[in-house]
Amino acid sequence: MGTPPTRLSKEARREQLLDAALTIVRTRGADELTLPTLAEVARVSRPIVYDHFATRAGLLLALYLRLDEQYRDRLAQALRDAEPTASRVARVMSEAYFTCATDLPEFTAVSAALKGSPALEATQRDMVEHYATLMATALRPHSGLDGEALRLRCVGVLGAAEAVAAELNRGRATAEDAVAALTDLILGTLRH
Repeated sequence: MGTPPTRLSKEARREQLLDAALTIVRTRGADELTLPTLAEVARVSRPIVYDHFATRAGLLLALYLRLDEQYRDRLAQALRDAEPTASRVARVMSEAYFTCATDLPEFTAVSAALKGSPALEATQRDMVEHYATLMATALRPHSGLDGEALRLRCVGVLGAAEAVAAELNRGRATAEDAVAALTDLILGTLRH
């Protein structure tokens, strides 16, 4: 007779389900991530999966937020470790942005699967605000701009970063070119 399965806490089960969801996206693609597929891969009943995420969009959004948290943690640590000069801080931000694109390709796939979702649009607005504030805080010691002017410029840089990432994804720029371009754009925000 086998040992009974260990019962996980709700939070531990959610993490286990998100781990399984990430595996599905990595191995099969975001289109294959459904609640029934997740239940099968995670070896749990469908009601457990539905209890945690309710809908496919809810699952995708939870996975998107988890990937975003991983990126934010990496960026925050890189900024803490960076030499406190404007050029080094700008370079660290740029490297972190494009490393996320290469190290967390699931982020792009999950984002694409959520396109058109009102919940994603609201989440992305919040994320841009968070990143702009994070950037402005890191750059403030190197700029004579007031806080709001610097934050607004950081919002613009984030839009430019997305455009540069698209060029990188199309093969029209190398990773080093992308990092250099974004670093220059960030440094340009510091001028007034």
